[in-house]
Amino acid sequence: MRTRGALLREVGGPLEVVDLELDPPGPGELLVRVGATGLCHSDLSVLDGSRVRPLPMVLGHETAGEVLEVGEGAAGFAPGDHVVLSFVPACGACRRCAAGRPALCEPGAAANRDGALLSGARRLRLPDGTRPHHHLGVSGFAEHAVVSARSATKAPVDLPFEVAALFGCAVLTGAGAVLHSARVGPGDVVAVFGLGGVGLAALLAARAAGAARIVAVDLVAGKRELALSLGATDAVAAGPDAVEAVRELTGGGAEKVVDTTGVPAALAQAYAATAPGGTTVTVGLPHPDRELVLPALSLVAEERTLKGSYLGSCVPGRDVPRFIALHRAGLLPVERLLSGRLALEEVGAGFDRLAGGEAVRQVVVP
Repeated sequence: MRTRGALLREVGGPLEVVDLELDPPGPGELLVRVGATGLCHSDLSVLDGSRVRPLPMVLGHETAGEVLEVGEGAAGFAPGDHVVLSFVPACGACRRCAAGRPALCEPGAAANRDGALLSGARRLRLPDGTRPHHHLGVSGFAEHAVVSARSATKAPVDLPFEVAALFGCAVLTGAGAVLHSARVGPGDVVAVFGLGGVGLAALLAARAAGAARIVAVDLVAGKRELALSLGATDAVAAGPDAVEAVRELTGGGAEKVVDTTGVPAALAQAYAATAPGGTTVTVGLPHPDRELVLPALSLVAEERTLKGSYLGSCVPGRDVPRFIALHRAGLLPVERLLSGRLALEEVGAGFDRLAGGEAVRQVVVP
């Protein structure tokens, strides 16, 4: 079928909206009409070259849509289903999946590195015959997408697509980091460094988990104000004085600290703002060449924990419905993270706003 998508031909852009041919879904795959796709720093990192991906590529990965066609063997799905797409197509059979850690699926990671679907196929084609690569198994900045059914989780049909899309990345990553990786519980003192869509989803989850104090840290005053309106008890300007400010507010450091920035210097600050015996969780994706330097003694002498969290250490088929249920109960009001709806042709301008810190979560509604 014919469709359109936002294509990146070379690092630095621009993103071009082009006509595409889309092959029918193969075995275990779905054809999805895209309802909405969020603009995320993971897309921006491909645009600016921080994350090296094979090009040309149709970007976009935080997506929700409607199933139009079901490939052979894609059990559990039917035309008309609404789905949330996650950015790791977990095979369900490798040793990581068998251990209950589908975010670390080995075939899924290999497919994402290659810019292919889980099957190894590429279903997109330009008029000249070139086959663009898929971004994280989704390529959601398009009118339609063919994806592995392993990337999809069914969602309620009355949940607006622009809200449902956020559950595929921002909510899984941010809320998962708080609830699964940091294991925030009632009475905990929490700090969140970086208040984009992921950081604010983490804040909402910390509030839902019963955290007694939540300190929000960011460079942008407007994001700090939004964080306070969403339940943060304190807001601190990012910078050289942030660690001391967090320590003063929390009586020596937060017990659970989540870093979403992808900046090693900010992660070092998040670690320094963590109390002895506490846990620092990072979800950001820095450039592969960047390194982190920490006082090694503190890991033992202060019984610190530093851990990474990918996809929020979530199982999408389990956690997307759980997080949607929390949303419906009023505990995860993620619709308040939306800062703009864009046409497909406006995606480039949207990334300019994201890079400048002017937006939390914009969504493309094709």
